[in-house]
Amino acid sequence: MNLEHLTERLHRIRDTNDWKPFHSPKNLAMAASVEMAELVEIFQWLTEDQSRQLPADTLAHAGQEVGDIVLYLLLLCSELGLDMNEVVRAKLADSERRFAP
Repeated sequence: MNLEHLTERLHRIRDTNDWKPFHSPKNLAMAASVEMAELVEIFQWLTEDQSRQLPADTLAHAGQEVGDIVLYLLLLCSELGLDMNEVVRAKLADSERRFAP
């Protein structure tokens, strides 16, 4: 997955629809949060076992919400001047340092 290419595609959609004025870091963070809430809603009343065995249509819905979240986070990184690859690598290295044996 080429995140730079995905971000360019997102920017084309944004620019075609004149959404740039609405894509402030604050708005993008809130939009990602709303999409996360929609993902959480899928699992809200399921048992642990049910959450691991989603029906195909529910799994597809969960995938759509995950996609929305990732795309908003890519746009947020772009607006903040952050490199998503570097941010994720740095956080993973920090987690490995702190939590790996």
